[in-house]
Amino acid sequence: MKAHDGIYLDGAWRPAAGRDVIEVVDPVDEQVIARVPAADAVDVDAAVRAARAALPGWAATSPAERAARLTALRDVLAARKDEIAETVTAELGSPLAFSRAVHAAVPIAVAGSYAELAATHSFEEKVGNSTVFQEPVGVVGAVTPWNYPLHQIVAKVAPALAAGCTVVLKPAEDTPLTAQLFAEAVHEAGVPAGVFNLVTGLGPVAGQALVEHPGVDLVSFTGSTAVGRRIAATAGAAVKKVALELGGKSANVILPSADLARAVNVGVANVMSNSGQTCSAWTRMLVHRDQYDEAVELAAAAAAKYADRIGPVVNAAQRDRVRGYIEKGIAEGARLVAGGLESPREQGYFVSPTVFADVTPDMAVAQEEIFGPVLSVLRYEDEEDALRIANGTVYGLAGAVWAGDEAEAVAFARRMETGQVDINGGRFNPLAPFGGYKQSGVGRELGAHGLAEYLQTKSLQF
Repeated sequence: MKAHDGIYLDGAWRPAAGRDVIEVVDPVDEQVIARVPAADAVDVDAAVRAARAALPGWAATSPAERAARLTALRDVLAARKDEIAETVTAELGSPLAFSRAVHAAVPIAVAGSYAELAATHSFEEKVGNSTVFQEPVGVVGAVTPWNYPLHQIVAKVAPALAAGCTVVLKPAEDTPLTAQLFAEAVHEAGVPAGVFNLVTGLGPVAGQALVEHPGVDLVSFTGSTAVGRRIAATAGAAVKKVALELGGKSANVILPSADLARAVNVGVANVMSNSGQTCSAWTRMLVHRDQYDEAVELAAAAAAKYADRIGPVVNAAQRDRVRGYIEKGIAEGARLVAGGLESPREQGYFVSPTVFADVTPDMAVAQEEIFGPVLSVLRYEDEEDALRIANGTVYGLAGAVWAGDEAEAVAFARRMETGQVDINGGRFNPLAPFGGYKQSGVGRELGAHGLAEYLQTKSLQF
């Protein structure tokens, strides 16, 4: 697999000032498959300077021209869909079919949605005797995670470009090849030099330099709540805007009137998807006490089917972290009904699909984000108890409600303290706003709400 030995700066691949390299490891066989530059603060400064120099010209382009570039970008990504899927599979370990259906297809759709929004969004409006303009916020520092590498890049870069912003991207060090492929697509799509820049590097070095740089007007970050807090504090000292999509511990609430078997099976599939490495995964299944034993049996049987279906987690540290939580769940008294500490394979960073029963709301496995294929099943007494448990964490990113009557599910969902709720297995919508309440973040991604994060307003009075 070809990797660039430089950073994408001002429209070209250039040698990095940083002399260190990042080794990209295949999580399936633990072999090094590529090496990329570990950019340093000098590289970040050069990238931000390029973005600032390109900002006036790009901000002055018409929405129609920005839409045209985004349409071209979508088309390039679509043409390279198979290559995208193979790249994600190589560096993340995702099964190829999942990489094609999700890791490649979803960001292509999101890029297309922002091409359309750039062309149709009204960037000015009349309010009484004022004209209100929406203008680009400026230079965006985008820091993206490894779990959905291309989707997270597109969800930040596409709305930024649609708004007229310029971008410096620092992708996760585990999945830099996907980011390099995206930079190639940007170049092929004819996006002007300096509008998009890529620096591969480590978070404490390149990421920190990007967040602290005075030439960055907005930091858009997806990752852990702990890192998000530090970014918010750093940006706050400079009165710099942030958009933070952070952790989750989402509740899957199954009301007594629901189709129990379907709710449990879909819920288990949701948790096991992407090897559990999804911030919005429904990792807490809440079931009424009268249906609890049946639900646990269904969940254990469903999880067992994923033993040879899911891929590994991304690296050894993540594998050890997930196993540590499994150990903690056992120590706290949760009952292991599927999976556990034994790896399903001798090689690779694999974790067994795991289900805990008899979980109480105060346990670590019910409160903390594990980011692996681990489901906790909790019982509740009545609807108010279910709501208390569902809202009883510091997170509020996503969730699900199941009921025989849709209105009943909606009424419950409206009282959940979370940013997005799926009703009876509702489908993913790339135009719907995604983001969290409480410590799950600040701001929204996707659709018009995602575009708004990259705009600032100016009013003229007449």
